[in-house]
Amino acid sequence: MKIIDAHNHPDWHGHDLDKFLANMDANNIAQTWLLSWECPIHEYSKGYAKAIPAQVMGSQTGPIPFSRCVAYHERAPERFVLGYAPDPRLPQACEQLEAAYHIYGARVCGEVKVRMMYDDRDALRLFRRAGKLKMPVVLHLQDEIGDRDGAWQEWWGGDIATLERMLQACPETNFLGHAPGFWIHISGDDLYRKASYPPVPCPVQPGGKVPELLRRYPNLYCDWSAGSGCRALTRDPVFAKEFLDEFQDRVLYARDYFDTQHRDFLNSLELSDAILAKLYHANAEKLAPQP
Repeated sequence: MKIIDAHNHPDWHGHDLDKFLANMDANNIAQTWLLSWECPIHEYSKGYAKAIPAQVMGSQTGPIPFSRCVAYHERAPERFVLGYAPDPRLPQACEQLEAAYHIYGARVCGEVKVRMMYDDRDALRLFRRAGKLKMPVVLHLQDEIGDRDGAWQEWWGGDIATLERMLQACPETNFLGHAPGFWIHISGDDLYRKASYPPVPCPVQPGGKVPELLRRYPNLYCDWSAGSGCRALTRDPVFAKEFLDEFQDRVLYARDYFDTQHRDFLNSLELSDAILAKLYHANAEKLAPQP
């Protein structure tokens, strides 16, 4: 079955282009959505230094500059769907997105990962431009956990209520929710107040905001990548199968890693081939069709 990885990055976790392509081949991945991450250096923790070398390489546009995505895409265009998200706070953000689309062939707006509320007017301006270009927007959502005595915490995008306001404001734009601040709300419990990631196992409680928003807003999709996405479903396999059956048209297989944990779990659920085809490639092809 064809597989598209709908979330990954160049030079990520020690993978140069050759290692990246070898990993794709080993995992039968036909294409990868290759996403940038552009934000000021003070907005991300030093813990990322081991995963991404852009700061060492002298990047002035963030940990994963669009130029690295373009470099990969130019050498293997048939293997990558190009993604780009400028910092929405830049006055020229919309023009940069347009240029990436028309000049370089970017077809995804992502990854958006900045310390601003995603319903800010500058963010909405960029998202609406992405909608006009038919570019799905990949959002990293992560909120602070408690006060922690005033210590600096990573947060991007705001809380789940911010996401809903943004969905209401941009009905013509398709969004993919991603990261701990999105996936922790698959359950109706209050774990989001205490942790970014649930323990496994951990039964999913009724009333989660993610299922509610999916039912209410047809422009919301799920990027199942990283530990946050994987744990959201592995915490409760019975619920996971029900969730993927109900939202089979709205979930995209994605990794943000180079291992097989997502695929191993997905294949263990004994889903129909029709559902697996949607998760593995058809939903991604629908959102970002290729010539």
